[in-house]
Amino acid sequence: MRKVINYSALLVLFALLFSCKEDELIVPYGEGDPTIELKQSPKTALFGDSLQFTVNVADQSIDLSTLKVELLFSEENVSEIKIRTKENGEYSGKLFVPFKKNIPNGTAILRYTLENVQRVKEVHEEQITLSRPDFPYLTLVAGTTKYRMERVATNQYELTQELPMKVSGYIEAPKVGNLGNIIQFGYENNAVVQGINTPIPFSNTSAGVYTIAFNTLTYEASPFLIGYSINGESMKMVNENQYAVDLNVTQGQELEIEGIEGFNAWWLDKDFIREEGGKYYVNAMTGKYRFTADFDKEYMKIEPMSGNDLAHLNADGTGAIWIIGEGIGKPSVAANEVGWDTGKAISLAPMGNKKYQVTVVAGQTIKTDNINFKFFHQKNWGGEFKHTDITTNSDVVFVGDGSNGRDSGNLGLSAGKTLEAGATYVFVVDLSEGNNKAKLTVTKL
Repeated sequence: MRKVINYSALLVLFALLFSCKEDELIVPYGEGDPTIELKQSPKTALFGDSLQFTVNVADQSIDLSTLKVELLFSEENVSEIKIRTKENGEYSGKLFVPFKKNIPNGTAILRYTLENVQRVKEVHEEQITLSRPDFPYLTLVAGTTKYRMERVATNQYELTQELPMKVSGYIEAPKVGNLGNIIQFGYENNAVVQGINTPIPFSNTSAGVYTIAFNTLTYEASPFLIGYSINGESMKMVNENQYAVDLNVTQGQELEIEGIEGFNAWWLDKDFIREEGGKYYVNAMTGKYRFTADFDKEYMKIEPMSGNDLAHLNADGTGAIWIIGEGIGKPSVAANEVGWDTGKAISLAPMGNKKYQVTVVAGQTIKTDNINFKFFHQKNWGGEFKHTDITTNSDVVFVGDGSNGRDSGNLGLSAGKTLEAGATYVFVVDLSEGNNKAKLTVTKL
């Protein structure tokens, strides 16, 4: 009986095969014969070009799937495009040639890969000569002002004229040739990069006649001269609006702050610096601090350090205490509230004897009617002062315990209490009896 069934199945299969029309061909999986005929494939191009290509593709026995065109630098795929090939015929497209740093003139490979629905492929490769465009000029775009940078040598461009101390802008190279594209250079991670227009923070030691230079091969740019210093130590750029320096200072030491025009009008953090007769002195205890000049908010942010890192609270009560939370901010709570952004955490000033303080003005650096911040062991999440670690006798500020309107350790204003607008308050955390026996005092001056 089994043999009869098998023979019957074979007869059905043969019948199906021979019942097909003569012009139809049944091909097992993995077969077919895709072909590529290049109609237009560039032999030369410039970095930054859009390569135009045209090909004829076909497979007489199997439906086509895709055409992939790749540009290879030293066997590395740096650009590609995929085209859906629904039927035999002619297809065209454009492939961008990346403009990259430190890539010299040379050859690359254009690889055409045609694939049918059975995943059978036909690959064709063409060699292409690439060279860097010789831009006639560059444009430095600084806001609404455009400066022309002249070509002074191969890949080298300069702008020399009367300029302000700081010129912040991106550089734009014009199209070169019929297939060229505009190329932009911006600033990211303290370096000039291609493909963005984030302003490059050029700066000189002073305003006047000086030269801004840029190399389109190496991306070397200048000048980045910082004219800001404290006690003779130059501040380094953190970003376009911030410059910082780490210094060892002693309590009571005079600070010579140079190069910051109008610094006497900046907001002064009196916990760390005091001003007397137009001079500035260290108010916090002796130690190492990071001084960050914030030109956007016009204040000097000062943070304690341990070695090369921001300080944290040590087991013996030395180190640093930080504030994270709502209702407080420097130089103003309106413009720079800390909130729950750990990057904005405020350091209390270490005053010695394991005491730390922060001075605030109600309505300016602290809200008069609502606060919800707490003290942390570091400028980040982690160690924190909960209600079991800190107490206060203040009749204005209370420590939350999780059931009295604030989470454990968070500070709030007592019912019916507000801070007097314009009044100065000093918050002091005393750890002399231990980190889990902290005492908070709030004094109105």
